[in-house]
Amino acid sequence: MNKTNSGRFFEDFRLGETIVHATPRTITEGDAALYVALYGSRFAVQSAESFATAIGYPRRPLDDLLVFHVVFGKTVPDISLNAVANLGYADCRFLEPVHAGDTLAATSQVIGLKQTSNGKAGIVYVRSRGTNQHGRPVLDYVRWVMVRKRDEASPAPEETIPDLPGAVPASALGAACPPVAGYDVALSGSPHRFGDYAVGERIAHVDGATVEEAEHQLATRLYQNNAKVHFDALAARDTRFGRRLIYGGHVISIARALTFNGFGNAFHIAAINGGRHVSPLFAGDTVHAWSEVVEMAELPGRADMGALRLRTVAAKVPCADFPLKEGDADHPAVLLDLDYWVLMPR
Repeated sequence: MNKTNSGRFFEDFRLGETIVHATPRTITEGDAALYVALYGSRFAVQSAESFATAIGYPRRPLDDLLVFHVVFGKTVPDISLNAVANLGYADCRFLEPVHAGDTLAATSQVIGLKQTSNGKAGIVYVRSRGTNQHGRPVLDYVRWVMVRKRDEASPAPEETIPDLPGAVPASALGAACPPVAGYDVALSGSPHRFGDYAVGERIAHVDGATVEEAEHQLATRLYQNNAKVHFDALAARDTRFGRRLIYGGHVISIARALTFNGFGNAFHIAAINGGRHVSPLFAGDTVHAWSEVVEMAELPGRADMGALRLRTVAAKVPCADFPLKEGDADHPAVLLDLDYWVLMPR
């Protein structure tokens, strides 16, 4: 009997099946500190216990994307160990704050299958859910990933593409955040509150962050993300890029950290409406970012904060000229196009 796990190939997925992912993970203060070391995130609510409790949190919450990465990492051995690339995200909701000491587990349901036109791989759509030690959901999202076929001659399954919402409704955004009071903009690092922004406003985030091989390897190990395309340089030599790819979530976290310069009071990612990795990132590349305010929304029953729907674009060039504007052809240097909601105090 083979006692090792070579990962699933496209033929191994069945529409409607539910997969329980192994090894729940208890998140510690060390994970939170290492996340800051990797990305340099400076948002005050996640940085200071005193700031978080002063505005209404019982304790300092962990960074939303740290939670995302850990839950995502749980799914990799069963979903994307043999991935060609992770393609996109939709309907991602952060449902409850996570704190150091909480334990996260994950399950996924296969909601769509589509073989690629060349028959060498297929796209698998899954809805994944992360829960805490009490069984309460903290994160729910859809992603789709291109997975290699074990046998290119194997028959294609019936094509099923899930119908996904274009955006998470604003009415669903505020439940995971306590009432906010006493928000100190001097300590947060930005004077700009919800009402200081306007739909259509574009902000270039100025800073750049060069990605190193060592930090990416540390990050993927931190999240227990063992996808071969990120870990195995020997196997990567036979791919069309000839080298390891930087994990797409790494790009998202870098871009999010860069947005502090412009959205310093966007203290909570409430939802990710959609996103796509436009092109691959490699060690040695430098990431820049710009954002556009797509929508501003009132939250039912919440006079303390509002929601900004942002489109953040990350690129390998400075973003003063806003590459990948709506309607333009994809700029060759663009890495990420992410549509998401953040909460901001009034």
